[in-house]
Amino acid sequence: MSLSSFDQGRDRSRQAFLSRSTLITSVILIVGMAMVLVLHALPASSALHVSSATVALLGKYFTYMLLALAVDLIWGYLGILSLGHGAFFALGGYAMGLYLNAQTSPLPGWQSIMTWFPVAALAIVLAPGILALVFGWLAFRSRVTGVYFSIITQALTFALMLAFNRNEMGMGGSTGLTRFYELLGFSLSSDGMTVALFVASGVAVLLAFWLCRAIVVSRLGRVSMATRDAEARVRFIGYRVDHVKLALFVMSAMIAGVAGALYVPQVGIINPSTFAPLFSIEVVVWVALGGRATLYGALLGALVVNYLKTVLTGVVPDAWLFILGGLFVLVTMALPQGVAGLLSRWRHRQEASA
Repeated sequence: MSLSSFDQGRDRSRQAFLSRSTLITSVILIVGMAMVLVLHALPASSALHVSSATVALLGKYFTYMLLALAVDLIWGYLGILSLGHGAFFALGGYAMGLYLNAQTSPLPGWQSIMTWFPVAALAIVLAPGILALVFGWLAFRSRVTGVYFSIITQALTFALMLAFNRNEMGMGGSTGLTRFYELLGFSLSSDGMTVALFVASGVAVLLAFWLCRAIVVSRLGRVSMATRDAEARVRFIGYRVDHVKLALFVMSAMIAGVAGALYVPQVGIINPSTFAPLFSIEVVVWVALGGRATLYGALLGALVVNYLKTVLTGVVPDAWLFILGGLFVLVTMALPQGVAGLLSRWRHRQEASA
């Protein structure tokens, strides 16, 4: 490849990264965070004041958006439907939970190393990353694809749920880990820490979005999409498809682990129910509703569905799952590309009429 060809390819990648959807999504995230912070700073007597409870809720939504982004990276651009990403989310959450517990009481055995934040930070990304590396290497090397891969990822998270339910694991059994009081020496109940966790979660979503976008427009991303559309042809021209799949799968698992770590201090608990296959399936619904293979669609789907969940579980708690299922069926039939596809078609019509 000549130097000029390399420069042209780099320029095309830069232009693809700085697409309209990337810029708009970034601006919305930044402006949205800034508005919440400004409204939160208003006096409590103001009608526009955003309470600390609402800030914490929005921070939790950010962690869900981060998890949806991780799923969209491999499902939308690699064609791998994982029904077990809740396992990586939960592992990151348990790593953070151990660190938080270690701040108030000594941990037994090997868990004592989680007293130091740098060790905990490594565990947050390495625990899900190593699991994804081992699991993915075995699965992709054996060329497990399609529905069979979805089934074994679901079996993986179910097995982990059963394991973490056992008291012998030292992870709190069915109760899980709770009673968190401090993070980096600051009280988790303080208003400042609530705001800090909200900002950290929002920045994590923004950075992960940029990272995923950079991957998608890179050569790795193009090979991934080619693998999704015609895996046999990609193998025939000499690419190690299993390596491509493994790289994105591990990256996706690490992002999910970070999401879990940010989720725990804002919610105050992590237990084996996070491993439940139903949670992983729900994440897939978020991405499908928002529109897969768009990245911003995954963010939108996670935000909208979880907001509806918050509202409807208070109004019709017994019917919430039926509403979610009906919404999924409706969108799948009427909008196979999700809400993002609808927005894209509307934009194209506006450009055509202009």
